[in-house]
Amino acid sequence: MADKPQPGLFQYLKAAFLLRWNLLLFGGAAAAAVISGHADVALPLVAAGELVYLTGVSSFPRFRNLVDTELRARGSEVSDADAKVGAKQRLEAILGGLDPDRRGRFLRLRSSCQAMQGTGVRIETSEVAASAAELRTSALDRLLWTFLRLSAAAQGIERFLTTTDGAGIRKKLAELEARKVSAEKRQDERTLRSLADAIATAELRVANYEKAQHNAEYLALELDRIEQKIQALNEVAVSQQSPDALSEEVDAVAEGLAQTEETIRELESITGLAAEAEATPDILASDLGARR
Repeated sequence: MADKPQPGLFQYLKAAFLLRWNLLLFGGAAAAAVISGHADVALPLVAAGELVYLTGVSSFPRFRNLVDTELRARGSEVSDADAKVGAKQRLEAILGGLDPDRRGRFLRLRSSCQAMQGTGVRIETSEVAASAAELRTSALDRLLWTFLRLSAAAQGIERFLTTTDGAGIRKKLAELEARKVSAEKRQDERTLRSLADAIATAELRVANYEKAQHNAEYLALELDRIEQKIQALNEVAVSQQSPDALSEEVDAVAEGLAQTEETIRELESITGLAAEAEATPDILASDLGARR
């Protein structure tokens, strides 16, 4: 990522002018100049003094460092806010693109996480426990976000498998290989070159189709696994009396998603999903009722 440009002289001058004590002194001096009866002489002197002050203060390295730090902090706040908005839009776009069955499955799983969240609230009374609850919510959001993206990936691959004639591709490959045998007997070099290219293309299509089948099987297993994990955590939440212990359980499950994230990364060219796309959206806190 490219470095952000450094603040310009105008920004340093502006920061120096807007300092509270400078505004008080400058305003008071200007008012005194007006009521002195010699405003034509006094006001230019006040302005000249202010200009000297602004030039001097804005040139101090320490003052510039303070301005730089404040501007970076503001920029970071804006970036974080933009990231949250982008993540929320991404959440709504993916959820809206799912078919009713997949969307319903995700929303039911989200409801289970909300039930788990509610169970934890009843037993959390200390600040430490509340902090654990916040971390647990973040981990649950990550689990749900992964589940949602996997659902979208599975739907995309299923669509590909449905619209692609796997048997027809294999049949075409067999026909091309038979024609190659015939061309070899005739020693038809021109036909053999054409058939070699056609066979390579057919073999690639067969490999892609078989890989899609394997990916579909894996995604189905991963979706079931994450769903079962969340259901198990929900059961633990009901019986577990320690919110910290529950948070550790949730974190352990969330941290075990490395292989799943790698799969999402591999399928990016097919699904358009990136493993590290936007920040994880606040799924549990979002209003998704209208999507039911």
